[in-house]
Amino acid sequence: MRILIVEDEVMLAEAVRVGLTTEGFAVDVMHDGVEGLWAATENRYDVIILDIMLPGLSGYEICRTLRQRDVWAPILMLTAKDGEYDQADALDLGADDYLVKPFSFVVLHARIRALSRRAVGQRPTVLSAGDLLLDPATHVLTRAGDVIPVTPREFALLEFLLRHKGTVMSKREIIDNVWDMHFDGDDNIVEVYVMYLRRKIDQPYGRATIQTVRRAGYFIDPDGA
Repeated sequence: MRILIVEDEVMLAEAVRVGLTTEGFAVDVMHDGVEGLWAATENRYDVIILDIMLPGLSGYEICRTLRQRDVWAPILMLTAKDGEYDQADALDLGADDYLVKPFSFVVLHARIRALSRRAVGQRPTVLSAGDLLLDPATHVLTRAGDVIPVTPREFALLEFLLRHKGTVMSKREIIDNVWDMHFDGDDNIVEVYVMYLRRKIDQPYGRATIQTVRRAGYFIDPDGA
């Protein structure tokens, strides 16, 4: 899952970025309203976390402009402690939810999970391919009833492929959605993580869930076979 944070409080933005990255999200951070609007328009995000008071453009202006441009990624607005009107204005302009500062990371994480479930397309609560089950809410992965431990990055990669089950995804598409925009390493990192996943979810069970299409990318066999 890819998330954009637009927040001019550098320490707060960094703390949230580190927390979400640890949970397996790909996170981009912008500290300016103009840059935030550019990033949200040019890239696809699963959730946008948007502060109201920003240099360049306010969160209100960004939210209004995104909706006018038919960008429908769920928006979580960060509002002032006593900002009842801030909250009402944010929702009226097209935001999907708001969170009052200061906030708990646990609550922020829960709000993000809820927004991702309500996103366009009505994503299923649990993703599956045969007897392989991945629950984004609890970060639990099972196969044939066995709980399979994976790293946050492995989980994020598998979640992305499962959300596009049956569709070939290129290495570039995977990196753009599973790693953040500042990743400048070799595309072959995808091969490494696919290998890690195969060792955990396929080889012990005699399956080939993650398929390779030469020179094109990877896809999940819908039947998990």
